[in-house]
Amino acid sequence: MTLLEIFPSLRSGMPSPRVDTTVWPCETHYDDLGRITVGGVALADLADQYGTPAYVLDETEVRRRCRAYRKHFPNAEIVYAAKALLTKSVAGWVSEEGLSVDVCSGGELAVALAAGVDPRRLVLHGSGKPFAELEAAVAAGVGRIVIDSLTEITLLSALVSGKQQVLLRLSPGIDVHGHPAVKTGVTDQKFGFPLGSAAAAEAIERVLRQPNLELVGLHCHLGSQIYDPDHYGEAVRRLVAEMARVRADYGPVLTQLDLGGGHAVAYRSGDAEMNLYELADLIEDALDAACALNRFPRPRIALEPGRAIVAHAGVTLYRVMTVKHIEGGRTFVIVDGGMNDNPRVALYGAHYDAVVANRHPTGPHMTATVAGRYCEAGDILAADIRLPADLRPGEILAIPCTGAYHHSLASTYNGVGRPPLISVHQGRSHELIRRETPTDLLSRDLG
Repeated sequence: MTLLEIFPSLRSGMPSPRVDTTVWPCETHYDDLGRITVGGVALADLADQYGTPAYVLDETEVRRRCRAYRKHFPNAEIVYAAKALLTKSVAGWVSEEGLSVDVCSGGELAVALAAGVDPRRLVLHGSGKPFAELEAAVAAGVGRIVIDSLTEITLLSALVSGKQQVLLRLSPGIDVHGHPAVKTGVTDQKFGFPLGSAAAAEAIERVLRQPNLELVGLHCHLGSQIYDPDHYGEAVRRLVAEMARVRADYGPVLTQLDLGGGHAVAYRSGDAEMNLYELADLIEDALDAACALNRFPRPRIALEPGRAIVAHAGVTLYRVMTVKHIEGGRTFVIVDGGMNDNPRVALYGAHYDAVVANRHPTGPHMTATVAGRYCEAGDILAADIRLPADLRPGEILAIPCTGAYHHSLASTYNGVGRPPLISVHQGRSHELIRRETPTDLLSRDLG
């Protein structure tokens, strides 16, 4: 029993600990027991109820960020990039908030349709769409399909019996200087057609020759974790000029310009992130200038935030298994999850912080590295962070900003099932995705 439990009156004299809401969901607080709560639910209670590791998702935060985009871009179409995180509930939330949904596989399409998303508000794209997935998209009545190759023009023209709206993905040759794995606006990468290239010209001509394909606009994606809005202004200038060239050379006036997503979020306190006010202002100015220069009617802008909608809404919970002090080396805190549920550290060198969720520590701290349970030396979750010196096995660690590209990238390496996804909202929790079990893994093994 603690002194606070014996003398509750001591609480009033203690400073109230705070969490950084640039990293955590806005509805994150400490309760009277010093435990972290999200959406009115103590994370330690969720760990006890659902086990660990577990993904926690704050519905209020997801909806709040959808509304922020609608507020800052009232005349644009906001298209949620489902690859960041997709479940039926998430698709339902963003759809209810007025967002369209971007899917890039038959599986994502099926989830969005099962959630009741209007197929006319769906956008399908990807760099290698199989025939069966194009067929499913056309049959479902998907609103727009982003053409990424000449092959897709041939396949679509054979599939469509009525009229299908399409966008053409172009690489505008803009280097955002991010991690090589997520630079998608440069010319030398797998997506789309290089702007101004012979291949792009051929794609435009082929689409326009197909009476059942309607080219309504252009699409680009510059990369990920972009915090400088100037890159989007440059994309507007280059692509509006291309739209004007299409009108001059072929006649049709393209009306839609999809600038993709990639807006940066802060994973740790102090990280740079995209300022939506500045982004909106810059895109408006760039549109005005580009359309005036090219004497081209203003197209409708679309943006595709994914990470920026769900990243801060997510928290992942782990239970400490052991603490290892290596003589002459580091202190490792080993937890019951790792690279299976968060591969971003191994894939991109991503940086995270971790905190104790079951109590508010007031004593000395140590520098430690949080490592996972998997049979890889690179199975690291958070390197060289500050944790309580008296951290013990059984305690709960929480890693914030894990709503995007965690559940969607999770694997079953070492035969360990993927974690559950738990939503929290106004003091209640609900299991959106249950934990994967050995029975689930064996169900696919037909040997």
